Amino acid sequence: MSSETSTERHESLQTWQLFTLAGLIGATVVVFLSRGQSPAAIILLSCAVFAAAYIGISALRTVLPLVGAERKDAPEMLGDRTRAALEREKTLVLRSIKELEFDRGMGKVSEKDFAEMSARLRSRAARLMRQLDAGSIYRDQIEKDIEQRLAKSGAPPAPSKAQGTSSCATCSAVVDVDAKFCKNCGARLETRA
Repeated sequence: MSSETSTERHESLQTWQLFTLAGLIGATVVVFLSRGQSPAAIILLSCAVFAAAYIGISALRTVLPLVGAERKDAPEMLGDRTRAALEREKTLVLRSIKELEFDRGMGKVSEKDFAEMSARLRSRAARLMRQLDAGSIYRDQIEKDIEQRLAKSGAPPAPSKAQGTSSCATCSAVVDVDAKFCKNCGARLETRA
C-alpha cells in the first residue's frame, strides 16, 4: 500500500466515526460527573449517550440524501440508475434478442411478431448502450494513461482507435470492430473475418 493511498483514506473523518467518538467522549464525561451514583445508573447513562450518538448517525444519514449531499462511496450513476443496473439490463435485452431469434428459427414465433418484438428489443438495447457510453467520460484519459505506461515500459504501442473501430452500414455510426450490433440504430453488423 502506498503512502498516498493510506493518507487519502485517513484525511477525512467519516460521519459514523465522528458520532462514535462523540459517544465515547460523552460516556466518559458521564462517568466522571456521576461519581456518587450506583454502577447501574452510570451504565444506563452511558447507554443513553451511545443511543443519542446512534440517533445522530441515523438522522444524518436520513437528511444527507434530501439535501443533495453525495456520498463518496456511492456507485456511479447514469441518469437515475447505476452503471451495474444498466449493464445487467443490457445483458438481459441482448439475451432476449438471441432467444427471440432462436424461437423464430424453431418456428415458434411468426415473422410479423418477430419483426415487432425484435425492433423493440433492438431499440431498447441501442438506447441502453448509448446511455452506458455517455457515462464513460474517462475513456480517453484511460487510453492516454495506457499509452504513456506502454511508452515508459518499452512495449509496442497499443493499436490506434482507427484500427479498433468500424462503421455501421445502416446509419454510418462508428462502432467497435468486435461489436455485433450498432450502438446507434441497433442493426446487426456484418461479420468480419
